[in-house]
Amino acid sequence: METKVSLKARHIRRLMISFPFLAASVILMQPGAADAAYPDKPIKLLIGFPPGGSTDLIGRLVGERLYRALGQPVVIENQGGANGMVAANAVAAATPDGYTLLLTSMGMTTNPYLYAKSRHPLKDFTSISLLANVPNVIVVNPKLPARNLDELLGLARSSKAPLTSATTGQAAPGHMATELLQRAANVKFSFVPYKGSGPALNDVMAGYVDMSLPTVVAALPAIRSGKVRAIAVTGTARSSLLPDVPTLSEAGLKNLGGSSGWYGLVGPAKMPKEIVERLSQAVVKIMNDSEVRERFKLNGADPVGSNSDEMTAFVAQDFRRWGELVKAANIKGEAQ
Repeated sequence: METKVSLKARHIRRLMISFPFLAASVILMQPGAADAAYPDKPIKLLIGFPPGGSTDLIGRLVGERLYRALGQPVVIENQGGANGMVAANAVAAATPDGYTLLLTSMGMTTNPYLYAKSRHPLKDFTSISLLANVPNVIVVNPKLPARNLDELLGLARSSKAPLTSATTGQAAPGHMATELLQRAANVKFSFVPYKGSGPALNDVMAGYVDMSLPTVVAALPAIRSGKVRAIAVTGTARSSLLPDVPTLSEAGLKNLGGSSGWYGLVGPAKMPKEIVERLSQAVVKIMNDSEVRERFKLNGADPVGSNSDEMTAFVAQDFRRWGELVKAANIKGEAQ
């Protein structure tokens, strides 16, 4: 005599034979089947800064190309505030199904040392792909008697008072690069805070401050007009917008590493591996597109594109390096 269990199993097999769509439904319910269908609805891409800035422009370009690659709309949502933490915290708390993503930047690895409410870059997020490096450039007032890095550092060491350096935000890439510079070269600068790169550059041009480290794209008009002098760029390679300006390493400081800002794509922690791979592969193809690369470069960003493991390793290194610097320099976060 058949047991109740075997009778039930035979009954289910008959239903599957009689109703093929039921068998398909059971298959779709198996683990991993939903991942294979990804994406089957719009994806939300959060940006932690207001519309119109370079981060927003980069995010919208990536969103547009992801739509072409994945076949689903990518809805851009600007959630500005708290140095990008509002958007980052929203993504960290989202369901890890690949439908809520974040265009992130260097603040992801500095904010945890500056603000208690910031999420951990390695524990609370899934790295998907690096998008680009964003180099900064040392610029000085043309009347300053320094035409290269050696002369600038020599002047800094011999001056009775420290050279002044305009910064645009506490722990912003330019600020952190200047902190690294003075430690690597054993010099001291006097930091002068500004609300943005525009006012900072205006005062460098006017001679009120000696130098600054804005992004290359922000400084480019002033450099080309001769109103400021470019000394060296951060990062591991020369900027395509300033091919004649050496890197800090080429100029003699080989122990700084890639001290640029950057852009990357992340999602909540514990995203399915298949979805992460689908997204990272799409991003790598996007970043290899000649039109995309040119548009990135026009925004002062050097295209990269990477897999998840490569970005995870990069974020871990960046997180460790900036943490050491924040503690050593006693850098405090701005009031939120």
